[in-house]
Amino acid sequence: MKAIALLFPGQGAQTVGMGHDIAGAFPAARETFDEANRTLDMELDRLCFEGPQTELSRSDVAQPAILTVSVATLRALEETAGGLPPVAGTAGLSLGEYSALVAAGALEFAEAVSLVRKRGVYMQEACNANPGTMYSVIGLDDEEVEDACTQARGRTGGLVWPANYNCPGQVVISGEHAAAAVAAEVCREMGAGRVVELDVAGAFHTRLMESARDKLALELENVPLRRPHCPVVSNVTGKPTRDPERIRELLALQVTSSIRWGDSMQWLADQGVADYLEIGPGRVLRGLLRRVDRSLNCRSVNTADDLTEGAAYLQRRDER
Repeated sequence: MKAIALLFPGQGAQTVGMGHDIAGAFPAARETFDEANRTLDMELDRLCFEGPQTELSRSDVAQPAILTVSVATLRALEETAGGLPPVAGTAGLSLGEYSALVAAGALEFAEAVSLVRKRGVYMQEACNANPGTMYSVIGLDDEEVEDACTQARGRTGGLVWPANYNCPGQVVISGEHAAAAVAAEVCREMGAGRVVELDVAGAFHTRLMESARDKLALELENVPLRRPHCPVVSNVTGKPTRDPERIRELLALQVTSSIRWGDSMQWLADQGVADYLEIGPGRVLRGLLRRVDRSLNCRSVNTADDLTEGAAYLQRRDER
Protein backbone atom coordinates (compact mmCIF):
# COMPACT_ATOMS: atom_id res chain seq x y z
CA MET A 1 0.00 0.00 0.00
CA LYS A 2 1.25 3.47 -0.87
CA ALA A 3 2.38 5.64 2.03
CA ILE A 4 0.67 8.84 3.14
CA ALA A 5 1.91 12.08 4.70
CA LEU A 6 0.48 13.73 7.81
CA LEU A 7 0.14 17.53 7.98
CA PHE A 8 -0.56 19.58 11.11
CA PRO A 9 -1.78 23.21 11.45
CA GLY A 10 -0.09 26.06 13.25
CA GLN A 11 -1.14 29.03 15.36
CA GLY A 12 -4.07 30.92 13.90
CA ALA A 13 -6.15 27.78 13.39
CA GLN A 14 -7.70 28.04 16.86
CA THR A 15 -11.50 28.37 17.06
CA VAL A 16 -13.84 28.03 20.00
CA GLY A 17 -15.38 24.56 19.96
CA MET A 18 -12.42 22.84 18.32
CA GLY A 19 -12.09 19.21 19.33
CA HIS A 20 -15.34 19.17 21.30
CA ASP A 21 -17.25 16.67 19.19
CA ILE A 22 -14.17 14.47 18.74
CA ALA A 23 -13.50 14.36 22.50
CA GLY A 24 -17.15 13.48 23.09
CA ALA A 25 -17.19 10.64 20.57
CA PHE A 26 -13.75 9.04 20.79
CA PRO A 27 -12.15 7.86 24.08
CA ALA A 28 -8.60 8.24 22.74
CA ALA A 29 -9.28 11.93 22.12
CA ARG A 30 -10.85 12.44 25.54
CA GLU A 31 -7.82 10.83 27.18
CA THR A 32 -5.50 13.18 25.28
CA PHE A 33 -7.32 16.25 26.59
CA ASP A 34 -7.18 14.80 30.11
CA GLU A 35 -3.43 14.27 29.75
CA ALA A 36 -2.97 17.87 28.62
CA ASN A 37 -5.04 19.18 31.53
CA ARG A 38 -2.93 17.21 34.02
CA THR A 39 0.37 18.17 32.44
CA LEU A 40 -0.41 21.89 32.30
CA ASP A 41 -2.53 21.99 35.47
CA MET A 42 -5.24 23.94 33.65
CA GLU A 43 -8.62 23.33 32.00
CA LEU A 44 -7.31 23.40 28.47
CA ASP A 45 -10.31 21.42 27.26
CA ARG A 46 -12.73 24.05 28.58
CA LEU A 47 -10.84 26.81 26.76
CA CYS A 48 -10.91 24.80 23.53
CA PHE A 49 -14.59 23.93 23.82
CA GLU A 50 -16.02 27.13 25.38
CA GLY A 51 -13.47 29.90 24.84
CA PRO A 52 -13.71 32.84 24.95
CA GLN A 53 -11.88 33.38 21.67
CA THR A 54 -9.79 36.22 23.11
CA GLU A 55 -8.32 33.90 25.75
CA LEU A 56 -8.00 30.94 23.39
CA SER A 57 -6.04 33.13 20.95
CA ARG A 58 -3.36 34.08 23.48
CA SER A 59 -0.11 32.47 22.34
CA ASP A 60 0.42 30.61 25.63
CA VAL A 61 -3.04 29.04 25.27
CA ALA A 62 -3.43 28.71 21.50
CA GLN A 63 -0.19 26.79 21.05
CA PRO A 64 -0.84 23.94 23.53
CA ALA A 65 -4.53 23.96 22.51
CA ILE A 66 -3.85 23.41 18.80
CA LEU A 67 -1.23 20.77 19.57
CA THR A 68 -3.67 18.94 21.86
CA VAL A 69 -6.54 18.99 19.38
CA SER A 70 -4.21 17.76 16.63
CA VAL A 71 -2.79 14.87 18.67
CA ALA A 72 -6.22 13.96 20.05
CA THR A 73 -7.57 13.79 16.50
CA LEU A 74 -4.62 11.70 15.31
CA ARG A 75 -4.95 9.22 18.19
CA ALA A 76 -8.69 8.88 17.66
CA LEU A 77 -8.21 8.37 13.94
CA GLU A 78 -5.57 5.71 14.49
CA GLU A 79 -7.76 3.88 17.01
CA THR A 80 -10.88 4.06 14.85
CA ALA A 81 -9.11 2.99 11.65
CA GLY A 82 -7.32 0.13 13.38
CA GLY A 83 -3.95 1.73 12.70
CA LEU A 84 -2.44 4.03 10.11
CA PRO A 85 -0.97 3.06 6.74
CA PRO A 86 2.78 3.54 6.21
CA VAL A 87 3.71 7.19 6.77
CA ALA A 88 6.19 8.64 4.29
CA GLY A 89 6.66 11.79 6.32
CA THR A 90 5.10 14.35 8.63
CA ALA A 91 5.14 18.14 8.54
CA GLY A 92 3.53 20.93 10.53
CA LEU A 93 3.22 24.63 9.85
CA SER A 94 5.35 26.46 12.44
CA LEU A 95 3.80 25.35 15.76
CA GLY A 96 2.48 22.31 13.88
CA GLU A 97 6.01 20.95 13.61
CA TYR A 98 5.68 19.87 17.26
CA SER A 99 2.57 17.85 16.40
CA ALA A 100 4.49 16.35 13.48
CA LEU A 101 7.29 15.30 15.84
CA VAL A 102 4.81 13.69 18.23
CA ALA A 103 3.21 11.83 15.33
CA ALA A 104 6.64 10.58 14.22
CA GLY A 105 7.52 9.31 17.70
CA ALA A 106 10.33 11.82 18.23
CA LEU A 107 8.67 13.71 21.08
CA GLU A 108 6.31 12.58 23.84
CA PHE A 109 2.98 14.40 23.88
CA ALA A 110 3.32 15.52 27.52
CA GLU A 111 6.77 16.96 26.83
CA ALA A 112 5.47 18.67 23.68
CA VAL A 113 2.42 20.29 25.27
CA SER A 114 4.49 21.65 28.15
CA LEU A 115 7.17 22.91 25.76
CA VAL A 116 4.81 24.72 23.40
CA ARG A 117 3.08 26.46 26.29
CA LYS A 118 6.46 27.90 27.26
CA ARG A 119 7.13 28.69 23.60
CA GLY A 120 3.88 30.65 23.53
CA VAL A 121 4.80 32.57 26.69
CA TYR A 122 8.24 33.47 25.33
CA MET A 123 6.83 34.55 21.97
CA GLN A 124 4.20 36.73 23.64
CA GLU A 125 6.88 38.35 25.79
CA ALA A 126 8.90 39.09 22.65
CA CYS A 127 5.80 40.54 20.97
CA ASN A 128 5.22 42.84 23.95
CA ALA A 129 8.83 44.01 23.89
CA ASN A 130 8.98 44.43 20.08
CA PRO A 131 5.49 45.17 18.71
CA GLY A 132 4.83 44.12 15.16
CA THR A 133 2.36 42.62 12.72
CA MET A 134 2.05 40.34 9.69
CA TYR A 135 0.35 40.60 6.28
CA SER A 136 -0.63 37.84 3.88
CA VAL A 137 0.28 38.71 0.28
CA ILE A 138 -1.38 36.77 -2.54
CA GLY A 139 -0.57 37.01 -6.21
CA LEU A 140 3.09 38.03 -6.32
CA ASP A 141 6.27 36.04 -6.89
CA ASP A 142 8.56 35.48 -3.92
CA GLU A 143 11.16 37.84 -5.40
CA GLU A 144 8.61 40.66 -5.74
CA VAL A 145 7.60 40.35 -2.09
CA GLU A 146 11.25 40.28 -1.04
CA ASP A 147 11.83 43.46 -3.06
CA ALA A 148 8.81 45.14 -1.44
CA CYS A 149 10.27 44.42 2.00
CA THR A 150 13.66 45.77 0.93
CA GLN A 151 12.01 48.97 -0.32
CA ALA A 152 10.03 49.34 2.92
CA ARG A 153 13.14 48.95 5.07
CA GLY A 154 14.86 51.60 2.97
CA ARG A 155 11.97 54.07 3.17
CA THR A 156 11.19 53.69 6.87
CA GLY A 157 14.40 52.53 8.50
CA GLY A 158 12.19 49.90 10.12
CA LEU A 159 12.26 46.12 10.03
CA VAL A 160 10.16 43.83 7.81
CA TRP A 161 10.88 40.57 5.99
CA PRO A 162 9.10 37.65 4.30
CA ALA A 163 8.18 35.25 7.11
CA ASN A 164 6.19 32.44 5.48
CA TYR A 165 6.72 31.11 1.97
CA ASN A 166 3.45 29.18 2.05
CA CYS A 167 3.01 28.18 -1.59
CA PRO A 168 3.52 29.66 -5.05
CA GLY A 169 1.87 33.08 -5.05
CA GLN A 170 1.35 33.35 -1.29
CA VAL A 171 3.90 34.90 1.07
CA VAL A 172 3.39 36.32 4.56
CA ILE A 173 5.48 39.34 5.55
CA SER A 174 6.31 40.18 9.14
CA GLY A 175 7.86 43.13 10.94
CA GLU A 176 7.40 46.40 12.78
CA HIS A 177 4.03 48.07 12.21
CA ALA A 178 5.15 51.03 10.12
CA ALA A 179 7.60 49.10 7.95
CA ALA A 180 5.15 46.22 7.40
CA ALA A 181 2.39 48.65 6.40
CA VAL A 182 4.68 50.26 3.80
CA ALA A 183 5.74 46.86 2.47
CA ALA A 184 2.09 45.86 2.20
CA GLU A 185 1.31 49.02 0.23
CA VAL A 186 4.25 48.39 -2.10
CA CYS A 187 2.90 44.89 -2.71
CA ARG A 188 -0.48 46.37 -3.65
CA GLU A 189 1.23 48.78 -6.04
CA MET A 190 3.05 45.83 -7.60
CA GLY A 191 -0.31 44.24 -8.41
CA ALA A 192 -0.88 41.79 -5.57
CA GLY A 193 -4.31 40.21 -5.83
CA ARG A 194 -4.88 40.47 -2.09
CA VAL A 195 -3.00 41.93 0.87
CA VAL A 196 -4.53 41.29 4.30
CA GLU A 197 -3.23 42.18 7.74
CA LEU A 198 -3.39 39.12 10.00
CA ASP A 199 -4.84 38.97 13.49
CA VAL A 200 -1.59 38.04 15.23
CA ALA A 201 0.20 39.13 18.37
CA GLY A 202 3.38 40.28 16.68
CA ALA A 203 6.10 39.82 14.08
CA PHE A 204 6.60 36.06 14.19
CA HIS A 205 9.48 34.37 12.35
CA THR A 206 11.73 37.42 12.36
CA ARG A 207 14.67 38.58 14.43
CA LEU A 208 12.19 40.56 16.56
CA MET A 209 11.59 37.14 18.21
CA GLU A 210 15.25 36.61 19.18
CA SER A 211 14.56 36.69 22.93
CA ALA A 212 11.97 33.93 22.51
CA ARG A 213 14.37 31.87 20.40
CA ASP A 214 17.10 32.09 23.03
CA LYS A 215 14.76 31.10 25.90
CA LEU A 216 13.28 28.26 23.88
CA ALA A 217 16.75 26.96 23.01
CA LEU A 218 17.49 26.62 26.73
CA GLU A 219 14.24 24.69 27.28
CA LEU A 220 14.99 22.41 24.34
CA GLU A 221 18.32 21.39 25.89
CA ASN A 222 16.40 19.47 28.56
CA VAL A 223 13.70 17.90 26.37
CA PRO A 224 14.22 14.24 25.41
CA LEU A 225 14.12 13.85 21.62
CA ARG A 226 14.34 10.51 19.82
CA ARG A 227 15.06 9.62 16.23
CA PRO A 228 11.67 9.84 14.43
CA HIS A 229 10.37 6.68 12.78
CA CYS A 230 9.65 8.62 9.57
CA PRO A 231 11.04 11.84 8.07
CA VAL A 232 9.85 15.07 9.72
CA VAL A 233 10.17 17.97 7.29
CA SER A 234 11.68 21.06 8.89
CA ASN A 235 10.05 24.46 8.40
CA VAL A 236 13.46 26.13 8.36
CA THR A 237 15.03 24.07 5.59
CA GLY A 238 12.04 22.58 3.74
CA LYS A 239 13.82 19.23 4.03
CA PRO A 240 13.63 16.36 6.51
CA THR A 241 15.99 15.44 9.29
CA ARG A 242 16.05 12.47 11.64
CA ASP A 243 18.95 13.57 13.83
CA PRO A 244 17.61 14.57 17.27
CA GLU A 245 20.28 17.20 17.86
CA ARG A 246 19.63 18.81 14.49
CA ILE A 247 15.88 18.77 15.21
CA ARG A 248 16.56 20.52 18.52
CA GLU A 249 18.61 23.20 16.75
CA LEU A 250 16.04 23.76 14.02
CA LEU A 251 13.14 24.09 16.47
CA ALA A 252 14.90 27.02 18.12
CA LEU A 253 15.89 28.59 14.79
CA GLN A 254 12.31 28.28 13.55
CA VAL A 255 11.18 31.10 15.88
CA THR A 256 13.27 33.69 13.99
CA SER A 257 13.50 32.04 10.56
CA SER A 258 11.25 32.19 7.52
CA ILE A 259 8.91 29.21 7.14
CA ARG A 260 9.54 27.19 3.96
CA TRP A 261 6.16 25.48 3.79
CA GLY A 262 5.94 25.39 0.01
CA ASP A 263 9.38 23.76 -0.17
CA SER A 264 8.32 21.28 2.53
CA MET A 265 5.29 20.20 0.51
CA GLN A 266 7.32 20.02 -2.68
CA TRP A 267 9.82 17.72 -0.98
CA LEU A 268 7.03 15.31 -0.01
CA ALA A 269 5.55 15.48 -3.51
CA ASP A 270 8.97 14.76 -4.99
CA GLN A 271 9.11 11.55 -2.94
CA GLY A 272 6.01 10.38 -4.78
CA VAL A 273 3.58 10.99 -1.92
CA ALA A 274 0.14 11.54 -3.44
CA ASP A 275 -2.17 11.20 -0.41
CA TYR A 276 -2.16 13.56 2.58
CA LEU A 277 -4.15 13.94 5.79
CA GLU A 278 -4.50 17.40 7.37
CA ILE A 279 -5.08 16.60 11.03
CA GLY A 280 -6.30 19.21 13.50
CA PRO A 281 -8.27 22.45 13.42
CA GLY A 282 -8.84 24.29 10.15
CA ARG A 283 -8.49 23.41 6.48
CA VAL A 284 -5.80 25.88 5.43
CA LEU A 285 -3.09 23.33 4.68
CA ARG A 286 -5.22 21.48 2.14
CA GLY A 287 -5.65 24.71 0.18
CA LEU A 288 -1.94 25.48 0.28
CA LEU A 289 -1.08 21.98 -0.88
CA ARG A 290 -3.34 22.31 -3.91
CA ARG A 291 -1.45 25.44 -4.91
CA VAL A 292 1.80 23.48 -4.78
CA ASP A 293 0.44 20.61 -6.91
CA ARG A 294 -3.23 20.25 -7.82
CA SER A 295 -2.82 16.53 -8.50
CA LEU A 296 -2.18 15.79 -4.82
CA ASN A 297 -5.05 14.45 -2.71
CA CYS A 298 -5.55 15.91 0.77
CA ARG A 299 -8.30 15.02 3.25
CA SER A 300 -8.91 17.33 6.25
CA VAL A 301 -9.80 15.69 9.56
CA ASN A 302 -11.04 18.15 12.17
CA THR A 303 -14.57 17.05 13.16
CA ALA A 304 -16.09 13.80 14.40
CA ASP A 305 -17.72 13.27 10.99
CA ASP A 306 -14.40 13.94 9.24
CA LEU A 307 -12.76 11.42 11.53
CA THR A 308 -15.31 8.68 10.88
CA GLU A 309 -15.08 9.25 7.13
CA GLY A 310 -11.29 9.42 7.31
CA ALA A 311 -11.08 6.11 9.17
CA ALA A 312 -13.29 4.47 6.54
CA TYR A 313 -11.10 5.95 3.81
CA LEU A 314 -7.95 4.51 5.41
CA GLN A 315 -9.59 1.10 5.79
CA ARG A 316 -10.57 1.13 2.11
CA ARG A 317 -6.98 1.96 1.16
CA ASP A 318 -5.79 -0.93 3.31
CA GLU A 319 -8.04 -3.34 1.41
CA ARG A 320 -6.60 -2.47 -1.99
